[in-house]
Amino acid sequence: MKYVLVTGGVVSGLGKGVTASSVGVLLQECGLRVTAIKIDPYLNTDAGTMSPLEHGEVFVLDDGGEVDLDLGNYERFLDIKLTRDNNITTGKIYQYVLEKERKGDYLGKTVQVVPHITDAIQEWIERVAHIPVDGKSGPADVCVIELGGTIGDIESMSFIEALGQFSYRVGAGNFCLIHVSLVPVLSVVGEQKTKPTQHSVRGLRSLGLTPDILACRSTTALEENVKGKLSQFCQVPAENIVTLHDVSNIWQIPLLLREQRAHEAIFKVLKLNGRAQEPSLKEWTSRADVHDKLHEPVRIAVVGKYTDLSDSYLSVLKALVHSSVHWRKKLFVDWIPASDLEEATKRENPDSFKAAWKLLKGADGVLVPGGFGDRGVEGKILAAKYSRENRIPFLGICLGMQVAVIEFARSVLGVQDANSTEFDPNAKNPYVIFMPEGSTTHMGGTMRLGSRRTYFQVNDCKSAKLYGCKKFIDERHRHRYEVNPDLVAKLENAGLSFTGKDETGRRMEIVELPNHPFYIGVQFHPEFKSRPGKPSPLFSGLIAAACGQLDGVLQEASKGAGTEICTARVFQNKIPKKSAFGSRDYVYGSCNGLRF
Repeated sequence: MKYVLVTGGVVSGLGKGVTASSVGVLLQECGLRVTAIKIDPYLNTDAGTMSPLEHGEVFVLDDGGEVDLDLGNYERFLDIKLTRDNNITTGKIYQYVLEKERKGDYLGKTVQVVPHITDAIQEWIERVAHIPVDGKSGPADVCVIELGGTIGDIESMSFIEALGQFSYRVGAGNFCLIHVSLVPVLSVVGEQKTKPTQHSVRGLRSLGLTPDILACRSTTALEENVKGKLSQFCQVPAENIVTLHDVSNIWQIPLLLREQRAHEAIFKVLKLNGRAQEPSLKEWTSRADVHDKLHEPVRIAVVGKYTDLSDSYLSVLKALVHSSVHWRKKLFVDWIPASDLEEATKRENPDSFKAAWKLLKGADGVLVPGGFGDRGVEGKILAAKYSRENRIPFLGICLGMQVAVIEFARSVLGVQDANSTEFDPNAKNPYVIFMPEGSTTHMGGTMRLGSRRTYFQVNDCKSAKLYGCKKFIDERHRHRYEVNPDLVAKLENAGLSFTGKDETGRRMEIVELPNHPFYIGVQFHPEFKSRPGKPSPLFSGLIAAACGQLDGVLQEASKGAGTEICTARVFQNKIPKKSAFGSRDYVYGSCNGLRF
């Protein structure tokens, strides 16, 4: 097993996750099997109870693991399925060691950070690295490890010590350290400054780790004299210094690494020269080129609670990107704070109210993502109502599905006090209720999590057709409230159709309005399984509907063709040679703070 460790210095938010993912792509293209591990030094056991505004979205895995959003980057880039153990936290390590101590596994010894915590970290890495994640048998060839945070952070010291020991333990030729650092350009001076990286590398070396490769984040490519200075003071060969400068889209990063022969530097360190092939990256090159040439816009309004930080909805954003590129449309995302659509905002801040409604009314499609708590819920209900009444393509995810049901009950059934017990525990008409198996005492890891099966109840419905007319699908879940099964009959008699249910038939998974151009709500999170080359069927359907091309897709699907065949036949328009928009006009979101 070969190991590639990615660390970060100077400041947080440099895009270590994207760098680690891109390194993995490059190695995959060289014919190697790759797995990935993310180390988060925080004390939380997992990311499940953390606010999206503080740490970005909570990414959910097939096994129900609630993990850091960077594991989403790994899965999307590498097209793999990771496990909860691929995300290591300080909380997990300490819990593991303390449980062993309580059982008496340390035979009366004094339990200390060194060697017990550091040994546990190394054992965890080695064990998880050998778990196959690409659908093939046997362990991968290379494990890419990302250490979260910044070198020098006190909470990561035990991991730094463990990784230093680990590099010695696996031996030379089996461990490669890539250090991602910032090379800023001061506007007053106008030159690239190497001192921050010098200090960062000095700190790294003082902790027992020596970088083999420097990946320098900068607005522009590094100048040759800057590379020479970094090589001299950081003691890294100039050919092992690569620039990760700002580019038009995130899919350019693996191409940047290949152009600078980063794979050759890694091969040399890991002694892989005889085993690896030259990376072609044809699919990545094509996708990146197509993205930059898109000019016909599609505008999607995302009505959510955490819109101040786009990373809160990172997988939603990526899924929209995958589908818009698939349909050759230039995506514009209008982030609308749900509370700004409410009457209270109209009284207190009329300008925000007016701006929010202007964006909603100007959208080609509306997406209401998941969330927790009652803040902004009435605004989400209003967005669902506007989409339903004005026949605007609508996709509701998790809470987005639940508010669509509540809105329908209020507006169509006339049940004005219809609500969820999440927002009103004493609701007289609870159309959304707490799940029977849910915990009322513990929050972490107690929701309905991970991959669950949904069975289609109706063959001739949009969602079934988009999924290729399958009998069932497996999607990832994260919720503790559900549509009240005792009231489903009333809703269906009024025109709402629950086209997908779980194996019991009592849990609602998909809801549709049959006579609406595209109005679908799902209890699961389809964004977590969307991939650049394989967009989520529901997101693809939303974009197609927003572009007025859904009918063609569904007609083809009704003939028995799968989604991929449908879209390939319907969509044949050529890519324009020139774009009417500059590369930075594209609303793409952030990569942990700084933009690639």
